[in-house]
Amino acid sequence: MPIRPFIEGEFFDPELIETMSQALADACAALGLNVTEDAAVRLVAVCIIEEARAGVHDRALLTAAALRALGRAVT
Repeated sequence: MPIRPFIEGEFFDPELIETMSQALADACAALGLNVTEDAAVRLVAVCIIEEARAGVHDRALLTAAALRALGRAVT
């Protein structure tokens, strides 16, 4: 699923949006989530968007950051 539905009023480079979408798919796969628009996937997407906003533009780093953030949120 593309990350676009979760980006609200912000501009990101098209290449970064593709990277963020791939990171979303990777993180959801690691968490066993179906990539649909639901609360859990929205939380993962928001983590990725926040990291991208902070300057992280690497797929693996975006994925890892989202998984770390979710680990803290769950524990």
